[in-house]
Amino acid sequence: MGIKKQPEYELQKAICRYLDVQYPRAIYLSDTVASVKLKIPQQMRNKAIQKSGVKIPDLLILEPRGAFSGLFIELKVDTPFKKNGELKAGDHLAGQMQTIKDLKQRGYYSCFSWGFEMTRTLIDRYFALADKN
Repeated sequence: MGIKKQPEYELQKAICRYLDVQYPRAIYLSDTVASVKLKIPQQMRNKAIQKSGVKIPDLLILEPRGAFSGLFIELKVDTPFKKNGELKAGDHLAGQMQTIKDLKQRGYYSCFSWGFEMTRTLIDRYFALADKN
């Protein structure tokens, strides 16, 4: 029995390594729960301390820049959008989109990003903004 490939996790690891090299002083959090299979007691414990109905993005960069309080990215391997620009079907994606909208209203730069190059460019542009402080 081999290890199942997890492309989104591999993308997340690559982005975190990039942050460590390119922005070593940056403070960030990266979701770890999505890539592990929790046993039932762990699932219950995790659920007890999470805000119900909120789909926290995969990567939280806690660095204010420009008009933003931080950069929160929901990482995807492929686009979550259809060719016409609509979000693909699914309650999980809809919940993620709602959280992105809620975070934007609170002053965070929050979005979906897919693939390494798109995400790297997004991060670089964000860090190029003038420091908020």
